Amino acid sequence: MTLFSQRKGIKPIKKAFQREVIDDELRNRLWSALKIIVWDKWTQANFYDGFNVESKMVNGLLDHFWVNYFKWPLDTRPAFNPGIKNDAYMILRDYFYKADWHEVYDFIEFVIKNIHPIWAKELKNFCNKLLEDENAAYRIIDDEIIEITDEIEIDAIETAAGLPLTQSTTHLKRSLELISDKKNPDYRNSIKESISAVEACCKYIAHDPKATLGDALKKITVSTSIHPALERGFSAIYGYTNDSGGIRHALTDEKETPSYADAKFMLVACSSFINFLTTKVAESGKKNQKK
Repeated sequence: MTLFSQRKGIKPIKKAFQREVIDDELRNRLWSALKIIVWDKWTQANFYDGFNVESKMVNGLLDHFWVNYFKWPLDTRPAFNPGIKNDAYMILRDYFYKADWHEVYDFIEFVIKNIHPIWAKELKNFCNKLLEDENAAYRIIDDEIIEITDEIEIDAIETAAGLPLTQSTTHLKRSLELISDKKNPDYRNSIKESISAVEACCKYIAHDPKATLGDALKKITVSTSIHPALERGFSAIYGYTNDSGGIRHALTDEKETPSYADAKFMLVACSSFINFLTTKVAESGKKNQKK
């Protein structure tokens, strides 16, 4: 929503790209999202029945913060009572507003991973909208905050990570965790996990758990209608990942240092590759049923 001063060109419609930084406006809006989706669910205990279900969930989240995030003794946690000095709410708020940019994202990730799935979905959607509005370089994908802004790339990763292919999605989610670690990202192993996700998918589709990626691809192309040019492209990916000069061998050489761009490319490319294959197999199955 643009306002008068933005339409007149007095204020810029888009602010500077926020990478490895969080300005006051974004920080304020992210805290407000937490307040609306999580903190405001808490209410005072009833004299007869005690805390309601939502308040118990908030109290449980606070226990997780003290034990697993701050790693403080649990018996030092004060009660949650917004508006009271030094209560748990104000301690969390003070921390959030003094935290470095990466700690803010750690905080949000921790909340998402320790609240009810319905709350988590609402919070992710809310925060992603704010991140987009404030031109931040990050988005929340599958409970992880990752440096990525292209909606097509986000959709490719989310779709692949949500497929009912346990081994493949496990590798993708691990790749996502490794690339999104803001303190110590592991791009080398993120790339390996992305490649392993493709292998697992191809072995599953080919019904051959012992096949190499190349062999699995050959079996898939026999039973599924894939354009020859795409088949050659898949073979090239196999060669890129597996031959003596390929990325998998290069990654064993500590002199080679993959970058974020390398890891992000492989994550998006492998996710898209998996989505393409599963869609083609589904289409092929429908055609065979019609026959």
